[in-house]
Amino acid sequence: MTIDEDGMTEVFVTSKPPTVSPVSGERMSATQKVFAVMECVATSERPLTVSDLAVLLDVPKASMHRIVHQLDGDGLLMPEPGCRGYVPGPRLLNFGLHVVNAGMRNAPRHAVLQRVSAETGETVNFGLISGGSLVYVDRVEAAWPFGLRYEIGSRVPAYCTSMGKLLLAHMPKRRRDHFLSVTHLHPYTPHTMTDPAALEEQFAEIRSQGYSLDDQEFLAGVVCVAVPVHDARGQVCSAIAASAPLARMPIEKAVGHVELLTRAAAEISASWSLDNSEEDAPPPADKDD
Repeated sequence: MTIDEDGMTEVFVTSKPPTVSPVSGERMSATQKVFAVMECVATSERPLTVSDLAVLLDVPKASMHRIVHQLDGDGLLMPEPGCRGYVPGPRLLNFGLHVVNAGMRNAPRHAVLQRVSAETGETVNFGLISGGSLVYVDRVEAAWPFGLRYEIGSRVPAYCTSMGKLLLAHMPKRRRDHFLSVTHLHPYTPHTMTDPAALEEQFAEIRSQGYSLDDQEFLAGVVCVAVPVHDARGQVCSAIAASAPLARMPIEKAVGHVELLTRAAAEISASWSLDNSEEDAPPPADKDD
């Protein structure tokens, strides 16, 4: 939803307006509406009334009453004493703390990506397959101008990207066959491989050599190289990749980064194993015993 400055001033006479989705309330799903309400309340500098939220999100006041009542009952919002507005409830505050803690746990992984980017001089990505696409979970941009910027959370095709192909290669064959059967294998460039049989041959090669290449298969003029990242059980669960324009990173140079990427992937895997061992370890003995 887009709210003009006059409307924003009318509702927020004493506070900075929160950041809200530009999607009209009529087009938002029920889940989106609930999240948007929590986002509004969490980012506001003052308690928000039901009327405030209804105007901000372009949702009928009666519907907003129901949403706020449910969130209040669930402990996600709570009324501010002395006024009709709502503020984050204990569950929402606790959720926010968990999100911050999750970011702190991911800090070692991001530090590894930063180091690899600094050593290679290229953009380094960390991703996994989710919902039929390759999702960028973390990334460090190169200092060089790349021309294309993908935000964390961006989705790209799996069958024609280095990380996506690597993860497909290590996927159980029945699941991989189903994945490819329901995926439209669009030829993004003249180099995109769209024949399932040819892809299957490449998947076998990827498993054998331990890395995957994207030779301008998704973006013309862009080369990527990826290696697997294993979870605490030793299963391939995600991937790390370096990407750059072909003029700066020809295939031979990309393959030369495999050893560095493999060491970085092992560091990330080791950090997860350490986390699991710490969780499973018995509590320290009481020194007074």
